[in-house]
Amino acid sequence: MSKVKVIPCSGIGKVFGLMSRETALKVTNELKTNETEILCLGHIVTGDADAKEKIEGYSCITVDGCPKLCAAKNVTLAGGLVKAQYKTVDEMRNHKGVYAGTATTLTKQGWEIVDELCEKVCAKVDEILKEAE
Repeated sequence: MSKVKVIPCSGIGKVFGLMSRETALKVTNELKTNETEILCLGHIVTGDADAKEKIEGYSCITVDGCPKLCAAKNVTLAGGLVKAQYKTVDEMRNHKGVYAGTATTLTKQGWEIVDELCEKVCAKVDEILKEAE
């Protein structure tokens, strides 16, 4: 069975991009290592043949930092099957007034929000894999 691809945005300069990358890294490197793999959005956007081959026709989850949905749009354009798309900016709406950190460092509260999003992504991974059985 193929691993679910998790693709974060490449947002730089805002905490939302950092949160999307940390979510994808935690899911793929710690929580669902055997079931998922992370792919670099930059390679997808530039048309890298290896990246395209890894996502074309495969189940993908995107984690964007903002409503522009760069990861979701580019994965779709490259032929990936976006089964779920998350936005860290939406997660922040559930935590109004919380200071999550900066573009380079998350606060304790920022990590807690990332952990909550990781739970959602992991649940979706399980759902996708169950559907594929």
